[in-house]
Order: sequence, then structure tokens, then C-alpha cells
Amino acid sequence: MACSMRCSKGLKICCGVTFILIILLIVILVVLFFTVFKPKGPTITLQSVKLQGFEFEFPEFQLNVSLGIMIKVNNPNYGGFSYQSSTSYLNYRGNLVAEALIHEDTIPSHGALNISTTLNILGDDLSKFQGLPGDYFKGVINFTSTTTLPGKVRILKIIKFKAISYSTCDLSIFVQVKSVNSTCNTRLKL
Repeated sequence: MACSMRCSKGLKICCGVTFILIILLIVILVVLFFTVFKPKGPTITLQSVKLQGFEFEFPEFQLNVSLGIMIKVNNPNYGGFSYQSSTSYLNYRGNLVAEALIHEDTIPSHGALNISTTLNILGDDLSKFQGLPGDYFKGVINFTSTTTLPGKVRILKIIKFKAISYSTCDLSIFVQVKSVNSTCNTRLKL
């Protein structure tokens, strides 16, 4: 009888300590997930823009410009991001003027990925480019680029969940010095 009381008391203590340790482990993992492992949006930098082709026809307005673009994406997270193929859109004064295909790839954790693509600006509709001559003579042509990348985040190669990266970039092309300035804002939706 004495043994069963002692064994029962020891079993209760062991179960209580185990329960407290499990709760403590869960609390630590939740705190780590919302602080250290909290996913952050990538940093996007426009590395280079090269004119690959330029065609202009008149009197029928036809404009065809091909730009080779190199973009560097830095992933500050502890997890890799695998994204699906997507399309990036370029707008001039609110009008869609170009699209660029972005092929699927993976950005490693705490790593960077260079993405190169070709942007084809087709100007068959003159109404989309009404402000272009004025902007050209002012010396700055402004564009806005939007990209949505659906994909999956993998943290420590164990935890996987779906995420969508939204990116909006303001591009300013300085005509006289032939340079491009870009400012990008990104956000990650889980």
C-alpha cells in the first residue's frame, strides 16, 4: 500500500513536470515564430536596364521597345520562398503599357536571387502615351511596376505555408543622363 501511494505521487509529479515543460516549449516556439522567424517582405533592387530593341513607325503610331531588366531580390527570412511563374505589369500614368514574364524559382533563406527578364513595351495605342513627349523634354519619364508572386515559404525545411509577395516599384528614367532610379515597396501576405 505504501508503495502504491509513493508511486502514484511520483507519477503525478512526473506528469506535472512533463506538462509544464511541454507548455513552456510551446510558448517558446510561439514567441520565436512571432519574433525571430516572423516572415518579412523581400528587398527588391533594380540592377540594370538595357535597351535591346527600339522601333518607331510614323505616320501610323507604332512603338516597340524591348528592355532587358535585371532585378536582385534579397530574402531576409529564415525560410526559403518558392514562387510560381507570374507576370509583372508596367504602367505609364495609370495605363498598362507592358508585361514581363517571371519564371518560377526559389529564393534561399538569407540569400539573394538575380531575376532577368525582357520587358516589351508595345505602343500601338497613342492615347496611352499622351504625356510622353512632355515628360521626355522635362527629362524624366515615370513608370510604375506591380508584381504579385504566389508561392510557399519553408522555414527550417519543416514548416511550410502559402504566401503571396506583393511588390510595387516606382521607376524614374532620367533621359539626359540615361539612368534609372527605382523605389520598391513589398509586403508579404501569409
